[in-house]
Amino acid sequence: MNRYTIIDFETTGNSPKNGDRIIQIGLAVVEDGMIIDRYATFVNPEKSLPLFIQQLTGISDDDLEDAPLFEEVAPELLRRLDGAYFVAHNVRFDLNFMNAQLDASGYDPFIGPTIDTVELARILLPTAEAYKLSSLAEYLEIQHVNPHQADSDAEVTAELLLFLFDKLYGLPLVTLEQLEGLSTRLYSDLEMVLNEMIQDKKKRIEPEGNFEVFRDIALKLQEQVSEVETPHQSIQFDTAQKQFEEQMAETIPNFEVRAGQSDMMKQVAHAFETNQHILIEAGTGIGKSLGYLMPGVVHAKNSGKPVVVSTHTIQLQEQLLQRDLPFLRDILPFPFNATIIKGRSHYLDLTRFEQQLLNVEEDNYDTILTKAQILIWLLETDYGDVEELNLSSGGKIFWHQVKSDATVSANHRSPWFSRDFYHRRKRFAMNADLIITNHALLFSDLINEHQLLPAYQQAVIDEAHHLEDIATEFFGIKTDYFSILQGFVRMGLKDGDGIYGKVLSILKSLEVEVEDSKHEIDAYVKTILGDVDELFRMLHRYVQKNIHRSNEVGRLSYRITNEGSRAWEAIQEAAHRLVFYLKDLDKSLKKLEKELDLKEDELTREQINTTADFKGIHASVLEELSKVDYLLLSESENDVKWVEIDPKGSLNSAFLFSRPVEVGSLLSSDYFGKKKSILLTSATLTVKNSFDYMMKRLGLEEFGPLIYQYHSPFDYSEQARLMIPTDLPMIKDVSDLQFVEHITDAILQIARVTRGRMLVLFTSYDMLKKAHHRMKELIVHDELTLISQGVDSGSRVRLTKNFKESEDAILFGTSSFWEGVDIPGEDLSCLIIVRLPFSPPDNPVFQARSEQLKSVGGNPFMELSLPEAIIRFKQGFGRLVRSQRDRGAVFVFDRRIISTRYGRLFIKSLPDVPLIKGTTEELVNELDLWL
Repeated sequence: MNRYTIIDFETTGNSPKNGDRIIQIGLAVVEDGMIIDRYATFVNPEKSLPLFIQQLTGISDDDLEDAPLFEEVAPELLRRLDGAYFVAHNVRFDLNFMNAQLDASGYDPFIGPTIDTVELARILLPTAEAYKLSSLAEYLEIQHVNPHQADSDAEVTAELLLFLFDKLYGLPLVTLEQLEGLSTRLYSDLEMVLNEMIQDKKKRIEPEGNFEVFRDIALKLQEQVSEVETPHQSIQFDTAQKQFEEQMAETIPNFEVRAGQSDMMKQVAHAFETNQHILIEAGTGIGKSLGYLMPGVVHAKNSGKPVVVSTHTIQLQEQLLQRDLPFLRDILPFPFNATIIKGRSHYLDLTRFEQQLLNVEEDNYDTILTKAQILIWLLETDYGDVEELNLSSGGKIFWHQVKSDATVSANHRSPWFSRDFYHRRKRFAMNADLIITNHALLFSDLINEHQLLPAYQQAVIDEAHHLEDIATEFFGIKTDYFSILQGFVRMGLKDGDGIYGKVLSILKSLEVEVEDSKHEIDAYVKTILGDVDELFRMLHRYVQKNIHRSNEVGRLSYRITNEGSRAWEAIQEAAHRLVFYLKDLDKSLKKLEKELDLKEDELTREQINTTADFKGIHASVLEELSKVDYLLLSESENDVKWVEIDPKGSLNSAFLFSRPVEVGSLLSSDYFGKKKSILLTSATLTVKNSFDYMMKRLGLEEFGPLIYQYHSPFDYSEQARLMIPTDLPMIKDVSDLQFVEHITDAILQIARVTRGRMLVLFTSYDMLKKAHHRMKELIVHDELTLISQGVDSGSRVRLTKNFKESEDAILFGTSSFWEGVDIPGEDLSCLIIVRLPFSPPDNPVFQARSEQLKSVGGNPFMELSLPEAIIRFKQGFGRLVRSQRDRGAVFVFDRRIISTRYGRLFIKSLPDVPLIKGTTEELVNELDLWL
């Protein structure tokens, strides 16, 4: 059967059960790799269309008035489906609709084979950003004339199917055979399609492609890592910089040397050569990435040692890899090596994947789909980095079973070792001049014995205003019910199967008596799982009873102090009991491990891997539970501990945290004191033009670092406006509800002038949600799209992409959106800061830091709260103007910026931007004239 009928329906709504009807049919028939027939018609639904369907599809009641009824066109539809596959983009939706209407018209339902192009695209395009039809059309450069019109959608889906079949046929035989094994568990009926392709391929000699087959898995051929050390070079920095700038002038039309960037290069080179730490604040538009990459490369070449470049956001890493480094390679007169390395869990472990691929009996749909995606991805990936993959939420759970893991993954005795992604990255890093990484890995390298990064003495920390927060998190500890439970599930202890079951089988096959140990372990596990559940329920109840205000992500948080309430003592008793039973379980598991060690010579390769897995997960289960001991039962001077709960989550969704109150001294002794020269750079490192706050927080004072500040070259007096409405109430003078009414009215007035293209930043998630619901009611008749962080699903990157794709969007975000969102040009014309971004006074870490400052006679507001808020404010402001051509206005809805003495410090921290005060109406008129 080689006939595929691709169908798309436009409908009056989502539910045929509730009387929704088909209003348009678009259809294309594919045979032998070509579209051989097309059919399209409107269908009269015998009811008027909802407004949103008219807006979505562009179809009106007039278009349908003289259209045929469904029963009149059904024969045309069925004739084209005869002997064919039913293909659609989200096939279950279209099939259900058609079968419901066939049934209502007295026809039998379609029961032939189906193919879902969403599912097929997920498998064959595992790195695509999104699987909506319009997104895939854009990704594959298929012309899509009228999205949400059935004839256009069917045509595009047919083109998509042909592309996917082409790709499928081009896969190596071994991959097709593995997909065939998985296909029986997919929604699409692909077995026959795959079987025909396999039989056809077996008759031909498979052409050699850019892949190799190893242990029955096809992988992309990888470039060999050279083991030869690159010789030192002697490069004069001044000469290199001169050549760099001359080459830039030849490459870029109308190029002018940026004085700030040029001087920055000199200062970074000087700091690296003279072994001094250095702080540089470089305003937007200076070109700071090249400002440190170029001297970094020269220093690495001269010293023969790598320079590490660490960023906070993945976006900046991607920018360095895809834009700045290729540019630098073209410009510099000598070659250099740069590589990226991330934390171990980012990489696929091929040993574990091979084992998982063989076990499919217990897999759910998401796991089968993810295995299929990974098989395709292995033919395309150089890095084996999960960031490349677009996984479903179930796929992300499966990733934990196949990611690289220090306790479990490929050791040098594994057959996969030479191809192991993680170890390849490490080998590349050994030969690199520049190593790109992230702040989290930098710290994990600092506190782990498994050193990931080669020895280095010079580093660049970009986005350095995040360093204190990242370090605080990294030197801290956290756990929760699900992290503990997951270890028991991964080990198979919860159900008595999995790796635990395999270990028992191995020991039985070696005639080791395990029944007594098994009874003992099962009894301990049952008790422990009950106790863990009860402990986290007690924590949840305790916080719910004692705390009533949620934090910025909508959770309730409770700081643990040495208190003596009866309820808290009961929690500690439960924790004691848990730790006690855990020690017993540990002893029993170690007995099994000891038996395995005694029989090591008799184990097969697979049994040795299972043993290593068992020990690794055992260690991680122990680690999670020892955190409970530390967090609830131990005292420590420099740590603040707290519990967070999700008030709407399950009754055991409590999270335990501990963080150091002060990380400056840790950074000073464990990091800055051990490195020769670290550059810290960001667009926001100063408060009142001084680096004192940042140096103190990061423990840099004793080193006397070099400091430089380069102001943005943009003309803010022409490109930006700072607008303060004087008629909005102060939040403490009105109820939350009234405040939300006032600000949403103002947001709407401004949005009508800017046509959306607006980012609104809140300091509280609770306020954002209330504003979202009111705003939804207000914009019913305006052609504006509202996207809200935490309300609409998706990551920050996904929400930003949706915002850019929509012409008239308003994006609501909390403080995580103040950072790392790059929306240059026309897409963003207005930024609204609802409140000055002070840390909430009940944030546990902030509270503890304030108390510590007070105890030594400091002023927490002036020394901590205010500088931190000013730096965040500058970050927010910096979102608006990202290039010479950008123009936009920043509205601050918090009158404290003009009515208090400290408010003026926020304004002083900004570039020279015109400040305009007035009523909302006056400002909106002013904005309209200016824009």
